[in-house]
Amino acid sequence: MSYRPLVFVSGLTLGDYLLWNWSLNGNHEVVALVAGLTLPPLALATLWLLARAVARLLARGAGRQGARRSPAHRPARPQERRAPAPGRPAAEQPAARAAVTESSSRKLAA
Repeated sequence: MSYRPLVFVSGLTLGDYLLWNWSLNGNHEVVALVAGLTLPPLALATLWLLARAVARLLARGAGRQGARRSPAHRPARPQERRAPAPGRPAAEQPAARAAVTESSSRKLAA
């Protein structure tokens, strides 16, 4: 994400405000009128870009916190050996399937 538009529009707004203030104090009516008419849209654009930048930062921070809490990023815990559930054959249990696969691969490797 680029902050260039925010910096650019903020600089224009500050410059316009300074020009408007200087022209009011120096009795430059035409310059004060032009600077005064362009100041509100520039101020609104600056506030809009600032709000977008803050929203993106908050969204990025929330995304990072969500990624920290997701189960995919947690370290793997060792699986506990459990007794087969009643009514299901032992071959359907995950631990039993792993043991069957492991033993059959040993036979192929030997």
